[in-house]
Amino acid sequence: MEAIVERCAGLDVHQATVVACLKVGAAGAKPRKELRTFGTTLPELEELRDWLKTNGCTLVTMESTGVYWMPVYAVLEDHFEMVVGNAHHIKNVPGRKTDIRDCDWISELARHGLIAKSFVPPRPIRELRDLTRYRRKLVQSTASERNRLLKLLESANIKLSSVASDVFGVSGWAMLQALVEGTQSPAEMAQLARRRMRRKLPELERALQGRLEEHHRFLLGVQMRRIETMEADVAELDKRLREKLAPYSKPMRRLMQIPGVDWVIAEIGVDMSVFVNAAHLASWASLCPGNHESAGKQRSGKTRKGNVHLKTALVTAAVAASKAKGTYLADKYRRLKSRRGALRAAVAIGHKILVIAYRMLADDSDYQELGDGYLDQLNTRRNASNMVRRLRQMGYDVQISRKEEAA
Repeated sequence: MEAIVERCAGLDVHQATVVACLKVGAAGAKPRKELRTFGTTLPELEELRDWLKTNGCTLVTMESTGVYWMPVYAVLEDHFEMVVGNAHHIKNVPGRKTDIRDCDWISELARHGLIAKSFVPPRPIRELRDLTRYRRKLVQSTASERNRLLKLLESANIKLSSVASDVFGVSGWAMLQALVEGTQSPAEMAQLARRRMRRKLPELERALQGRLEEHHRFLLGVQMRRIETMEADVAELDKRLREKLAPYSKPMRRLMQIPGVDWVIAEIGVDMSVFVNAAHLASWASLCPGNHESAGKQRSGKTRKGNVHLKTALVTAAVAASKAKGTYLADKYRRLKSRRGALRAAVAIGHKILVIAYRMLADDSDYQELGDGYLDQLNTRRNASNMVRRLRQMGYDVQISRKEEAA
């Protein structure tokens, strides 16, 4: 096979070292090969960059190895064409596994243009990714801490969660603080209720009569402080996100017209030209059925492993969209759920949301709501036939005709 890149390098990246193989040579000739090993501190990575520039390297290729490739990519991205390849796609022949052979193999594949370029968003989008992903982790940690607190209250026979719809609202939080202090009676703590919760004063008084000991008060105080800290951190992240999203306010507003969608831009960016089409984006996100055929038979069609953050955001958006009244997505979800189950339906709606987002960003267009009657109008005759068939199965004799025919 003919080489198409004259000067390229393959990097085998580890936590503490980077093994580099530089190949220089015209197509059809045996290339000159040079191997070097560098550390991963910033001065050593800059030394790697200068060495590649001195030798006129134009293409640098590496595997997406955990997070170790990221600092290497950040140092080199402004100076070379970068290709980050999927490690599963560029495995070498078994039994020939060394760092030198790995980088030699990567450089050989790069020289012949045989490594598919993985999508690496520009630096501003990567910063958004870091913020949204950490925010998601903080929200999950806050929810876990709240559940621990509720479990602690139950162990002390405090039934506040059975009466208050939101234990962590203004009224519930004031009662929790009073429980930690331990100076007020159940009746006095019940008087901390505000607005509509004051209708439940007798129930609150009974719910606050438990066996809360000093041990419970100590743990309750620690958990409340942790929840307050994490909620403050989430608020600070939200402020930072609003600042970082300011340059993308227009596409962000458009995408938020889709029911349930919020931070999708942080994962896919705004430039859809990096994807061939909507199907390519869905495949990259692993939100389309897998393709596994053997001996003429179709095997498992489950989705592949992919970007878990994007997949989670889209499935969460799908669940939220399924609860929006009078929408096409909610109607489609209900139809799929009745046949395929709730989880498969959520994944399918997540796929539809991603395709819609692609078309809106690629065409610079707004979201068009089709309404919950769109699917009925799409194939009225088929729906009428299905209804007649179901009624006949129930024992009814049914004859139907259109209104204008009957007239």
